[in-house]
Amino acid sequence: MAAVTSNRLRWGALLWVLTLQFFVVEAVAQARYTGPYTRADDVISALGAADSPARQLMNASFVVQAALILGGALLLLPVLRGGAARVVPALLGAAALGVLLVGVFPTDGNSTAHAVGAVLYLAGGALGLIALAYAVRPPSEVLGTVVVLLGIVATAGTIFFLTGVTRYLGEGGMERAAAYPLPIALALSGAALWWLGRGGDLATAESSRRAEREREQARLAEQARARDAALESAAGGDRRTGATAAGRSGTDADGSPADDADTDPEDPWAPPRPRG
Repeated sequence: MAAVTSNRLRWGALLWVLTLQFFVVEAVAQARYTGPYTRADDVISALGAADSPARQLMNASFVVQAALILGGALLLLPVLRGGAARVVPALLGAAALGVLLVGVFPTDGNSTAHAVGAVLYLAGGALGLIALAYAVRPPSEVLGTVVVLLGIVATAGTIFFLTGVTRYLGEGGMERAAAYPLPIALALSGAALWWLGRGGDLATAESSRRAEREREQARLAEQARARDAALESAAGGDRRTGATAAGRSGTDADGSPADDADTDPEDPWAPPRPRG
């Protein structure tokens, strides 16, 4: 774990923190927009269309965002835990591919590729955050809770935006409710994982989980031994009980006449012989 946190953790965390560049570039592109533009009524993609003076800057930001998302996910993969860690790169990779398509194909260019990219980014990012929340939960319960809440907001915003439920927040506002949580959550996760790794908490958490697994395996092994001993004891008791019953009834344990029975072995129909 120390080898991971020394280099990969540092650079992976930095890449995810830098996803906040999106907000800076968006603010600059909106400030340079010559026509009427509001975040509630207009979608983000309008800032990358042909009539936007900062279209090249905005589309470049989309492309850079794709590299930051995917690069951070790959570098931070060793510090993610649980089964959810296996799907985080795939989901965030889909989000990265989506924002890449959004940047390469503006909304007034190839609208189909742009729409596919937008769906990939929103859906992949929302589901990726929920998976990421479970993957970072072992080292930090607080971080996992914050990330899953952002993932829920992104999921709800994605569903409402794609189904046209935009009455209260507007089309642009609902799209931002779906899109904004991803860079926020990635920046928080990157910074928190770096801080935990810097303080050695990730290594401590890993050692604690390993010790807990070993204790659980020892407990299960002890239960298995106790169960086997109980079964053997019960089987031995049954054999002793059967032998005692056979002696009392004049038969062996398999039901054949006992050697010391009171009957004449040459004439089984004869009356029992008196003892003594």
